[in-house]
Amino acid sequence: MIKVAIIGAENVGKSTLMNALIGGKVSEVENLPGTTKGVIKKRFGKLKIPKSMKNPLGGADEFVLIDTAGLFDPEKELRGKVLSEEKFREILNEIISADVVIHMVDATVGLHRGMEKLHHLLKFRYDKPIIVVVNKIDLVPREKVEEIRKAIKKRLEQDAIPLSLVTYEGFNDLLKAIAYYAQYAEK
Repeated sequence: MIKVAIIGAENVGKSTLMNALIGGKVSEVENLPGTTKGVIKKRFGKLKIPKSMKNPLGGADEFVLIDTAGLFDPEKELRGKVLSEEKFREILNEIISADVVIHMVDATVGLHRGMEKLHHLLKFRYDKPIIVVVNKIDLVPREKVEEIRKAIKKRLEQDAIPLSLVTYEGFNDLLKAIAYYAQYAEK
């Protein structure tokens, strides 16, 4: 079983992504920061791994998606409004136990400093494979998306997948990235 954690600042689209991946309403979605107040886990089912990728389980593996509360306020360098210290630590422990992390960045806000620090901690201390996604690209001009992707490339040292959960642009690229990183998950 492969655990995939979805992380990001408040109101970046984590729950919307979880619902899109599951194909139904699992996580509550509101245009209001702090709707998800903890961790929501849901079995994604089996994801077919292309034959060109190594997979010890023979072509498919079971996934569990983890939707997390927004860890930081999108406007400030503060912990999310609804998170107590205990909840914050509980969510961090859940993220650390994941095999793959999807780090979502809001195209209307940009890369959050607190999330940047967490990204580096997960990548270098815990050796987590991280997929960076720039969500809400349908709300900003293409130049702004490219500007954010360049900043991510410079600050996080990796490429970001542009994504719209309204038009589903980039969704297949995200699925391919999940399948790619799943082959390296420790069994």
